[in-house]
Amino acid sequence: MQNILNDLPGALAIAIVDISSGMTLASHSNSTINPETAAAYNTEVVKQKQKAMQALKLQGESIEDILITLTNQLHLIKLVDDSKKFIYLVVNSRDTNLAIAREVLRSQNDLLK
Repeated sequence: MQNILNDLPGALAIAIVDISSGMTLASHSNSTINPETAAAYNTEVVKQKQKAMQALKLQGESIEDILITLTNQLHLIKLVDDSKKFIYLVVNSRDTNLAIAREVLRSQNDLLK
């Protein structure tokens, strides 16, 4: 998690979450956002998207990330460790380049196995 904070010092919140249990494994917040609460709700977002993909029979596809765009924030959910965990990241949409944020999260995949 420290690597993400180093690469994205303006991050508002970060959590690393176990998908099967919804438990937060690590978290940090520089704002009023509670990453543990957000992680629990976003676990359901991930699980519902996985169910939708099964219902649509999207074989050979896997979720890489989920982007939720708010008025002033970007919420990124990046699945890692063979979709066993996800990194939840909140950044200010005006201060952060989306492509850079995605690349920072992608680079963490091997470190979280």
